Amino acid sequence: MEAGIVGLPNVGKSTLFNALTESKSAASENYPFCTIEPNEGVITVPDDRLDKITTYITPQKVIPAVVKLVDIAGIVKGASEGEGLGNKFLSHIRAVDAILQVVRCFEDPDVIHVSGQVDPMADIETIEMELMLADIESLQSAQQKAGKTARSGNKEAIERLAVIDKCLAHLESETPLRKLELTEPEEKCIRSFGLMTLKPLLYVANVSEDDVEGTSELATKVREYAAGVGAGFVAVCASIESELAEVPAEDRGEMLDAYGLKEPALNVLAREAYRTLGLQSYFTAGEKEVRAWTVPVGTAAPQAAGVIHTDFEKTFIRVNVFTLDDLVEHGSENEIKNAGKLRVEGKAYIVQDGDICHFLCN
Repeated sequence: MEAGIVGLPNVGKSTLFNALTESKSAASENYPFCTIEPNEGVITVPDDRLDKITTYITPQKVIPAVVKLVDIAGIVKGASEGEGLGNKFLSHIRAVDAILQVVRCFEDPDVIHVSGQVDPMADIETIEMELMLADIESLQSAQQKAGKTARSGNKEAIERLAVIDKCLAHLESETPLRKLELTEPEEKCIRSFGLMTLKPLLYVANVSEDDVEGTSELATKVREYAAGVGAGFVAVCASIESELAEVPAEDRGEMLDAYGLKEPALNVLAREAYRTLGLQSYFTAGEKEVRAWTVPVGTAAPQAAGVIHTDFEKTFIRVNVFTLDDLVEHGSENEIKNAGKLRVEGKAYIVQDGDICHFLCN
């Protein structure tokens, strides 16, 4: 699964992406449409639980979870009608599983704004409207196809048409689909359409160096809006994070202290992106490695085992499970077992975030 970084031109998308992936590209210049083809990168998801596990189990290596990010070109008003190569850029958004929308929440006369003034709520409205218009176009096309098939009495087409009509009515009230209640069968009917306003959303407020916690009036408006629409929110100063990315890890502490940060804001962003994608981690721990494995929330044990190796899902027998708290209390897996805290779970078990698992397969 992957998340796409979107926003208007010159809001700091590529700066954030480069800092996250600790990369540089020609896309950091101060002009619109500097990103044409989407850049892709894989980032680690910081998780202090890995460090705590290695206090009790010493491995040869530690492997954290990762998440894939895609830096998508800036969207402008009229993108749904092809403005600014809009159709091409919108197709990139359709391909991702979640949207990270970067919103500019700082004033700087040296960094131009595509609309001439810094107004994060207007920026949010522009992008939301373009995505809704593009979704309407996609659904209207699907409506025509489903309608022809439905007239022949095809039951599946009739059901699909009903969901399409429901979604179109919602969008035409200028409300994104993520605020529409759909049943699981209804979602399945339209899953292949890549509807953008149905995707989970995280707002990333790009703030100034003197507002690292995002308490300014501009950032507060975005925070409150995000809470109202059920979206996530993270405040990040792209310029600070860009500098931090160029400093050796062992030397970052002093710079973080200077800005009053406990950790890079990009660590928080990585974890929130992971959560927005609906992902969680379980761990395996042994002498060879301590590793975080990524699964969607709600994954059953056999499917979780299949992430390690596809054969493990087919040959799954059971899983031994304990928690980090168990490990802290008892010190080892053997002692956890002796204390009667080692759980033995079967195929119906839903793996929980933070479970430490030992799968038994045939």
